Amino acid sequence: MSASGNKAVLIGVSGVSSSGKTTLARLLRDIVPNTFILHEDDFYKTDQEIPVNEDGVQDWDCLGSLDLDLLEQALDFIKTHGYLPPNLESKEDKNAVGESGVDRQRVAELKKAARKQLDVKSDVPVFIIDGFLLFSQDMRHIRELFDIKLFLRADHKTVKQRREARTGYVTLEGFWEDPPGYVDSVVWANYAKDHGFLFEDGDVEGKLKDDLCEELRIDTAPLQVQGNMTACVDWAFDRILSHLSKRTAGD
Repeated sequence: MSASGNKAVLIGVSGVSSSGKTTLARLLRDIVPNTFILHEDDFYKTDQEIPVNEDGVQDWDCLGSLDLDLLEQALDFIKTHGYLPPNLESKEDKNAVGESGVDRQRVAELKKAARKQLDVKSDVPVFIIDGFLLFSQDMRHIRELFDIKLFLRADHKTVKQRREARTGYVTLEGFWEDPPGYVDSVVWANYAKDHGFLFEDGDVEGKLKDDLCEELRIDTAPLQVQGNMTACVDWAFDRILSHLSKRTAGD
């Protein structure tokens, strides 16, 4: 076990809806030994408890839609015990995720590299938590639980195109489909509100505040990996490998 005393490495993968978080998490699970996934969406409140906005539409993309106490308890449990809390069942894995677009040969190469380079490090389990709202200021108490923070960006046009192409989402009590205009009025609006502090002038399609991201230890995917999941996997793998190597060196 590491000098930190924690029995697991927690990786937060966050960003706007449809930025590739779940796809990246699943690819990394296949590549990095002893890796498991937990989805922030598994901590939604019941359908009846989801807040309703001023337009009378349920807001599944706001802080109030999540059971933050349960999420924090789960993360604490994982860090303390090194495995998932009992009776935590993922509904998110029932939702469809499209093809990753990553060449299978590249995945095989990274998997081979991971097993070679992480041979002595893989005794500590890695848990990847993907979610749309992990790094906001209102989530700082949860944000600081992550050993690695990976932030994915996507522009409004891409988010709108991808999100509106989805058929819907399995919920605790049923199924949700976005009503017309939902991406603009809810998804993107909430993303800008909750993550604007990371960007110059609050423009979430603009320049990041690099000093702040460094202070908060948030690794942000370079612009050139947007829309290129192969490049995104390479970048994320490099960041994880770097952390695990430093962790082992400190044991």
